[in-house]
Amino acid sequence: MNCLHIIPDLKRLEAKYSKELVVVGVHSAKFLGEKETDNIREAILKHDLEHPVLNDRDFAYWNAFGVSAWPTVVLIDPSGNVVGGQSGEGIYDVFDKAIGDVVREFDAKKGLNRKPIRFVLEKEGRPKSVLSYPSKIVGDAASGRLFFSDTNHNRIVISSLTGEIKEVIGQGGIGLKDGDFTTAQFFRPQGVWFDATENALYIADTENNAIRRVDLGAKKVTTIAGTGKQSEIYPPREGPGATTALKSPWDVLKLGPTLYIAMAGTHQLWSYNVSSKVVGPYAGNAGENITDGPLASAQLAQPSGLATDGKKLFFADTEVSAVRTADLGGTGSVETIIGTGLFDFGDVDGKYPEARLQHPVAVAERGGLIYVADTYNHKIKRIDPKTRTLTTEVGTGKRGMTDGPALLATLNEPNGLYWVGDKLYIADTNNHVLRVYDPATKAISTIKLTGIEKLAVQSMPEFVGNKLTLSLQTVAPTATALEVRIELPAGTKFNPNAPFSLSASSDVPGVVAAPTTAVTKGAAIINIPVTLKPGQATITVDMTINYCNSGNEGLCYFKQVKVVVPVKVAAGGAATIAVPVKIAARALPK
Repeated sequence: MNCLHIIPDLKRLEAKYSKELVVVGVHSAKFLGEKETDNIREAILKHDLEHPVLNDRDFAYWNAFGVSAWPTVVLIDPSGNVVGGQSGEGIYDVFDKAIGDVVREFDAKKGLNRKPIRFVLEKEGRPKSVLSYPSKIVGDAASGRLFFSDTNHNRIVISSLTGEIKEVIGQGGIGLKDGDFTTAQFFRPQGVWFDATENALYIADTENNAIRRVDLGAKKVTTIAGTGKQSEIYPPREGPGATTALKSPWDVLKLGPTLYIAMAGTHQLWSYNVSSKVVGPYAGNAGENITDGPLASAQLAQPSGLATDGKKLFFADTEVSAVRTADLGGTGSVETIIGTGLFDFGDVDGKYPEARLQHPVAVAERGGLIYVADTYNHKIKRIDPKTRTLTTEVGTGKRGMTDGPALLATLNEPNGLYWVGDKLYIADTNNHVLRVYDPATKAISTIKLTGIEKLAVQSMPEFVGNKLTLSLQTVAPTATALEVRIELPAGTKFNPNAPFSLSASSDVPGVVAAPTTAVTKGAAIINIPVTLKPGQATITVDMTINYCNSGNEGLCYFKQVKVVVPVKVAAGGAATIAVPVKIAARALPK
């Protein structure tokens, strides 16, 4: 987790010194699963790294550089000499200054080569997946729905239990933006929890360091905790959700008015009270270890998955390869069921303390038993908490994607588990698929997603001259609006004093009836009321757009646009007619 926290700083340094700095990652693995080169390749893709990574599986470079902690960063000058180094998080400021100093020194003696080096990324040439590293999953038997995080597509997907895509929350762009399902943005969300009473989802928006709430009825996403910035406060403390910074929330679970949070970045469990809107530590003193005891003084190590039987919280304590419990109600203690230490891991069934897991990331409870996504062992295991006995339920221990008898089937780093009825649903993360395990038949199968056209990441269509023709849209007869979204070039804005006009017409008014009144004021989102009946029609939207420079409102631009929108009105369609218009930046005359 500490290594993940420096990735944003590395990316900032790589961007600022794009011609002067070369970053080489040295991966000295703790876990056996992290020593495998193929697994490292997956991690590079999952975390969107753009620099080469050396597999230091035998700790040769670790020892040569005298490293003693993860992460450690070393700066080497153009002559090959070590300038200095630092261990721990928060590296940007010190390395920004050091790199700047080295650049100036070697520029003065003409010793810096700025010729760019191009690295071929592993993702180049790979087929694109419908899903990208789906992480956590929950379900609801009453409504027959699954909710899961399509993590590297930065969105949440809702499907039927058989895999029919119903809705997508977020369109794939990275950001921390509230709004409707189309405009809301996330950044690698992980944990999801469905509250049937509220008809709402709660989301651990991990790399935004935020907790989001989705009102499924109103189709609205709201940030309820976190500022978008990673917390640097130690020791962590409670505060109002809207102003308290969080650190890598990884999973969420709600009981009554309390939302429990696996705060992996501070090695704690946190809680958020939906009434008082206060968020803060619930269990763990922020020290990283496996120490049982009272909630406030226990030590955890990167908790990443939550489950409950209504009496206790169960959590996957990932860095100590453990499954542990925390009492509910704010009093009581933390106890360990399986797991013994930071460096005690493996693939060993049996009883505590000999039983071993390797980097488990998710847990699920059913009938008094705990099911574990034993992630680096590519297995699902079962724990009897009364006898503290661990048993393999699914998987051979080898990574792969083979369906069939559970103990012959293969998985690839499963990250999410949830029971819906009598079946266990699995987010098989590195296979980019959902799987389902049926204990009655002792078999596992892969869910075939349907309606995948809804998973296509929406992008702004291109103009041909001044004409823009959109693809056919299917909208529900109950839809009431044609929604025009105008994206202006960076550095420009609508000016209320600049002329603007918009009008819409339909070639079949009996199917789509649009008003003849014109809109005369520019805005990023403009809703035109429409009346619909089943059938097909084509809407034409004519716009004259004037927009101005943000810094100099006297410098304005003009764009005349005709948008053609084919529409099919039928049950099950979208709630609005979408008209996205992206205006390209214009080159200034020389």
